[in-house]
Amino acid sequence: MKILSKEQIYQGDKITIEKQNISSADLMERAGIQIFNWLHKRMQGAQVPIRVFCGIGNNGGDGLVLARHLITHGYNVLTYVVNCSDKRSKDFLINYDKIKNVTHDWPLLLSCKEEFPTIDKDDIIVDAVFGIGLNRPADDWVKALFQHFNTSKAFTVSIDMPSGLYTDKIPEDENAVVWSDYTLSFVSPKLVFFLPETAKFVTQWSVLDISIDEEYLSEIETEVEFIEKYEVLSIYKPRDKFSHKGHFGHSLIIGGSYGKIGAVTLTSRAALSTGAGLITAYIPKCGYTILQASFPEAMVITDKNEDYISKIDFNIKPTVIGIGVGLGTHTKTIDAFEVFLKQNKMPLVIDADGLNILSKKKSLLKHLPKNTVLTPHPKELERLIGKWKDDFDKLNKVKTFSKKHKVIVVIKGANTITVFKDKLYINSTGNPGMATAGSGDVLTGIITGLISQKYTSLEATIFGVYLHGKAADIAVEDIGNESLISSHIIEYLGEAYLDLFEQDEELPKEENINTPK
Repeated sequence: MKILSKEQIYQGDKITIEKQNISSADLMERAGIQIFNWLHKRMQGAQVPIRVFCGIGNNGGDGLVLARHLITHGYNVLTYVVNCSDKRSKDFLINYDKIKNVTHDWPLLLSCKEEFPTIDKDDIIVDAVFGIGLNRPADDWVKALFQHFNTSKAFTVSIDMPSGLYTDKIPEDENAVVWSDYTLSFVSPKLVFFLPETAKFVTQWSVLDISIDEEYLSEIETEVEFIEKYEVLSIYKPRDKFSHKGHFGHSLIIGGSYGKIGAVTLTSRAALSTGAGLITAYIPKCGYTILQASFPEAMVITDKNEDYISKIDFNIKPTVIGIGVGLGTHTKTIDAFEVFLKQNKMPLVIDADGLNILSKKKSLLKHLPKNTVLTPHPKELERLIGKWKDDFDKLNKVKTFSKKHKVIVVIKGANTITVFKDKLYINSTGNPGMATAGSGDVLTGIITGLISQKYTSLEATIFGVYLHGKAADIAVEDIGNESLISSHIIEYLGEAYLDLFEQDEELPKEENINTPK
C-alpha cells in the first residue's frame, strides 16, 4: 500500500476534483459520508452521546458533514466548533450552513476562553479539530481541550489524523496531541502512524476510500510503502515441479564463538526453512559437535581456532553469505573479517558483531558489495550512523547512509522499516513476543535463504521481514507472547508461507492495530 505525503494527498484531491468534475465541497461530502458509514456500521443506532468537535478548516468541515448525517439518522449528537480564529475554510462554511437545516441545536461555538463541555467516559468523542495541514503547536486553550479529551477516558475517533499530530515532524509536546483510540485516515495511512515516538497517538487505524482518482493513485511514486500480504505475493516465486536443491542456492553462514554457537544454528535453520537449497555453517571448532548434532541438515566447516574465528577460508562457492551472528569481536576475528570483506564478491547479509566491527572500522564500508543487507538493532544502528534527534532525523540519517554506501538497512522495531536509498518499506506483521533472544538471528537467516533462491536483495529483505513477523504472529496464537522463543518462529515459517494463499478472516484489510514489540 502506498503511503502518500501530505503534498501528494492535496494533489490527489485537486486532480480528483478536476477529472471527476466535482467541487471540493462534494469531495468533503464524500469523505464525511464514509466516516458516517464506518460509525453507523458499528453503532447500529445506539444512543450513546456522540460529541463531534470541529475545527474551522477542512477537517472541521468533514466533522460537520458527519454530524449532519448522524443527526438525520437519529443519533444523539452534540456538535461543537473550536472557534479560535476567523480564518474559516470555504467548505467548512458551506457545511456549517447545511447543518443548520437538519437541527434546531446548532453547533455550539467554543470561543476558546470558556469552560469545556462535560464529557462522560461512556461518551464518544469525534476529533475533527485539525487535519494534515497542521504546521504549528496548538495554543494553550486548545491544548487543554485535548487534555480534557484524553483524561475523560471517552472513546475517541480522530478524522484523518489525531489533532495536534504532524505528518512530517515529531510534536514538541505530547500533551498537545489527541491520543486517539481509532483514526479514520483518508487515502492512505500516514508515516507517523508507524514511528516509535508517534505511534502511541494512533492505537488503531483504518483507511477510508473516498474515490480519489485511480489513475493518479496507480501512477504516483511514493517514498513510503506499507507492506502487507498483497505486496508480498507480488514478490513470491513459486517452485517448478522439476526443480531440485541446486536451483535454490547455497547459503553460507559465518559466525559463532565460544558460548554463541546457538546464534549460528538459528540462522542456519532459518535459512534452510525459508527455502535455501543447501546450508553450510563456518564456525570455530568448539561448535562442530553442537551444530552437527542439533541441525544435521547443515554442512559444517570449522576454523582452525577452537573458540573464535581467526581466519575465513573456505573452498565452496556459495550463492550468498550471512555473516556476523555470534561472531564476537576478538582482535583476530576483526582481522579475519577485514580480509574477508576485501576479497569477497558474493551478496552479503550482515548482522550483530559483523555490524559492530563495521562500526569500529568504518573504512570497511567501502568494501561492501552493492545492495549488502544490514540488519541492526537500535544500538547497532546508532553505532553505524551516529545519534539522532528524533525518528525523522533517524530516517534521514539512514537514507543518507544507504545512498552513500549503496546498502539496504533494516531498522528493526514494532513496525520494522527497510530503507533503500530514499525509499521506506514499512512492515505490517510482528508482535511483542518477538522481543526475545535470537529473533534477529532468525531474520538474518530468512533474508539469506531468500537471496539464495534468486530473490534480489531488496525483495528478500522486504519479503523476509514480512515472513519473520507473520510466522511469529501465527505462533503466538498457539504459544502466547511471553512463551514465544526464536525457534518457534522458524517452526512456523511453513505456515507463514501457506498463509500467503489463505483468505484473511481476521480484521478487514484496512483495519490495523499498533502493538509495539
